Amino acid sequence: MKNNLRLGMILLLIAALAGFSLGAVHSITAEPIAKAKASAKQNAMIEILPKVDEFKDHKVELNDKVLEVNAGYKEGKIVGYAIKVSPKGYSGAVEIMVGIYTDGTVGGIKILSHSETPGLGANAPKPKFSGQFANKSTSKELEVVKGSASADNQVEAITGATITSRAVVSGVNDAVEFYNSNLKGE
Repeated sequence: MKNNLRLGMILLLIAALAGFSLGAVHSITAEPIAKAKASAKQNAMIEILPKVDEFKDHKVELNDKVLEVNAGYKEGKIVGYAIKVSPKGYSGAVEIMVGIYTDGTVGGIKILSHSETPGLGANAPKPKFSGQFANKSTSKELEVVKGSASADNQVEAITGATITSRAVVSGVNDAVEFYNSNLKGE
């Protein structure tokens, strides 16, 4: 009995030290991680809306598909929006920042995070796929096609990753729909 009590106390001490260590590491790394995420978000917005000088959080009622909206300003006037969406891909959520200019064109997209299959869906952030969205009109819903995209509202799917391709296009369509319903003409 005495031996069990001693082992229990040792285990309690080890668990307390491990918990304290994890708490200390978290408190040390929380601020740098937050700064890195903010920097990555800012860089993504600059990449998808290069004509914008400054971004500000835009207060608008979000829906279940849109995570956040940032207004892009040039010379004090809103010229675009960076809309974050997170559709479900093959292996989980695909977090995407979609840039839409107030002239009704998509500035571009940036895939912020995903857990898609390496070598297949993980190719979505590459320019060959994600670059297809730049300058698409917000007047037509985008669609995924296998093979070459022949219409201006078509996006060529990633070979072997149709589910991921559809998820990204769905996310872009969600952002465009939100823009057309809530932000267009502001």
